[in-house]
Amino acid sequence: MEYVTRIVIIGGGPGGYEAALVAAQLGAEVTVVDCDGLGGASVLTDCVPSKTLIATAEVMTTFDSSYEELGIIVADDTPPLEQSARVVGVDLGKVNRRVKRLALAQSHDITASVTRAGARVLRGRGRLEGMQALDGSRKVVVRAADGSEETLTADAVLIATGGHPRELPDALPDGERILNWTQVYDLNELPEELIVVGSGVTGAEFAGAYQALGSRVTLVSSRDRVLPGEDPDAAAVLEDVFRRRGMNVMGRSRAQSAKRVGDRVEVTLSDGRVITGSHCLMAVGAVPNSAGMGLEDAGVRLRESGHIWTDKVSRTTAPGVYAAGDVTGVFALASVAAMQGRIAMYHFLGDAVAPLNLKTVSSNVFTDPEIATVGYTQADVDGGKIDARVVKLPLLRNPRAKMQGIRDGFVKIFCRPGTGIVVGGVVVAPRASELIHPISIAVDNNLTVEQIANAFTVYPSLSGSIAEVARQLHTRKETGES
Repeated sequence: MEYVTRIVIIGGGPGGYEAALVAAQLGAEVTVVDCDGLGGASVLTDCVPSKTLIATAEVMTTFDSSYEELGIIVADDTPPLEQSARVVGVDLGKVNRRVKRLALAQSHDITASVTRAGARVLRGRGRLEGMQALDGSRKVVVRAADGSEETLTADAVLIATGGHPRELPDALPDGERILNWTQVYDLNELPEELIVVGSGVTGAEFAGAYQALGSRVTLVSSRDRVLPGEDPDAAAVLEDVFRRRGMNVMGRSRAQSAKRVGDRVEVTLSDGRVITGSHCLMAVGAVPNSAGMGLEDAGVRLRESGHIWTDKVSRTTAPGVYAAGDVTGVFALASVAAMQGRIAMYHFLGDAVAPLNLKTVSSNVFTDPEIATVGYTQADVDGGKIDARVVKLPLLRNPRAKMQGIRDGFVKIFCRPGTGIVVGGVVVAPRASELIHPISIAVDNNLTVEQIANAFTVYPSLSGSIAEVARQLHTRKETGES
């Protein structure tokens, strides 16, 4: 009788379900243990819902900022004295119902794909039981919602349990006025005055979205600027856009507490200042879901932050135990989680595998304009991590941008001196998430600026700016300019 390798995957997010598809395809017996629904936070409470909300906000922004310049006339019955009133509004309850519906549909589609591939989906919470057995197997105990337990035997276990919103002790969410990013989709009415605490990717995305939907937004940032982890030129463009559109951006302002006072929320800053709003969104990072799973007793090393330590093929310190996604703290992106999960299965099941290479990862901040990046960064260049030449070209010079009324944004490319090999890039533009792809291909395949410059682009197109930057880098290479 042929032996079938048994794989147990704890967590059904991108790291878990993508691993399940690979393992099933390679002939393993796969069980996915999940407590919330396949797709995980990425599909149910994070990427899919937030980007669906942002899609509505994007339409509002485009309309508000461009219709007069583009010659569009909107006829309404607003009295002359109120002619500056907003013509387009939003039904947030309807938007959020659509958000939840799409997220649930996506989760169901993923479940169908996984079960169709031959994997078993088991509802419950999993934990590792003890050390590895003499035959190399592991025990996973699954506790269902009704308290019943089932013990699974696995040749390999993948931990892909993700994370949850970090909470400040003096600013605990109540789900009504003080919210984390999983709770905003329960709102039926648009917040009149929204305070967003945290200016990282999540905070910036929600701040921009609610500003576009019609809320008066105050963004509280403990750092000098918004998006402190992103390209500084890109962050400067976004902060300028935020302020120009009426957002109150408070830099170097750390929130200490938030409390409800009737139908208002008071946020106290560390310097004693108090700001008020109708609602407050806490976006102060995430905590890995690694507690209460018997990991350390099973030999899995945790970092001080609670994240699981892994190597570049997703192995933990415990034999036969792998980890993927946000619980590893490697890179909080669905694409990276999925790659980690696939790599883990390829490695354990003996298929061809390439170690995780974070220098080829492309990512995007879904603000308006979007900020897309890939490869080495401006900080890497400035810090001497890599020797690279840089050219940045504002979109204002692009003919398609002029036609569409786009004023903000740029294309920036980094290449190696001498060879001209593209090692990184930044695009700040509407749909930058789509425009970054040719630069990602260049980075992944060690293409040169000459090759990018010589490829045809459509005229007029925003992608023409990518070729133009490449031409400028190629010219500077030939003339010896830096």
